[in-house]
Amino acid sequence: MPASHSLYEVFLRVAQDGSFTAAAQALGYTQSAVSRQIQTLEDEWGTALFDRLPRGVRLTEAGRVLLPHAEGMRNRLRTARAELDALRSLGGGTLRIGAFAAADVSLVPHAMAVFGDRHPAVTVVHTEGPTAKHVALLAEGGLDLAVLSTPAGVPLSGPELHHLLDEPMYLALPRAHRFAGRPRLRLAELADEDWIEGAVRPEQTLLAPALASGFRPRVAFRVNDWTAKQGFVAAGLGITVLPALAAGAARPDIALVPVDRADLPCRKVYAGTPRGRGHSPAVGAFLALLRAAAERLATPAR
Repeated sequence: MPASHSLYEVFLRVAQDGSFTAAAQALGYTQSAVSRQIQTLEDEWGTALFDRLPRGVRLTEAGRVLLPHAEGMRNRLRTARAELDALRSLGGGTLRIGAFAAADVSLVPHAMAVFGDRHPAVTVVHTEGPTAKHVALLAEGGLDLAVLSTPAGVPLSGPELHHLLDEPMYLALPRAHRFAGRPRLRLAELADEDWIEGAVRPEQTLLAPALASGFRPRVAFRVNDWTAKQGFVAAGLGITVLPALAAGAARPDIALVPVDRADLPCRKVYAGTPRGRGHSPAVGAFLALLRAAAERLATPAR
């Protein structure tokens, strides 16, 4: 029997037409199929719902009691089907996404803007925070998709990972800095500089991969926000590492110089989805837009 008609919808059609045969014709079933469905419903409720007459059928008292409840069930099923159809066609529903701060500079906003233009009926809920927070939310079912990052060589376990890009690192320098025009820099050349980082301990910053080689930066100021870091650099208070995703919105009064990848390898950037769960159409559509946005991200020219 087609899944588009429930037992209650068959019951209501028989009650309306007063005939198994007429209901079968209206629903596109055989008369025997309709009869079996009504018998199944009667067995479920433990009572006859129709009196079988020489010509057609008539609701019993039990059938009349069930009638308004069946109508309510039919209406709820119609609503559920409409909502599920909307999810399948991206005509409704909610998409919950998360991203680390640098990804929110250009990568994620671009994908969100295109997604909103194409699928305006889908509500997008956005959460910002570090990768560890989003990995936990994915595991708990609190997010449908998150943009995650991890240093090269450091595994990221838990979610299903979809590679987006390998993100190079840049040094943000004051425009007047002696190295501002260099095509590439080694960190050893900057050993005497003051650094502006998100934590006093270098192990907790983007400079962590360089520590194994003996490099020890002198962190002069702790600043978390990417825009604020650039302000400190522009004022000549120090230098900082700027990932490529944040470098796309760099201030015009600072210079960006690539870091030698022997010192700071590219950071891995992924879209993460809950492991073991199928992707909704909205997740699939947003993931495709993230991939397209990652491909279009150009190396900033400074």
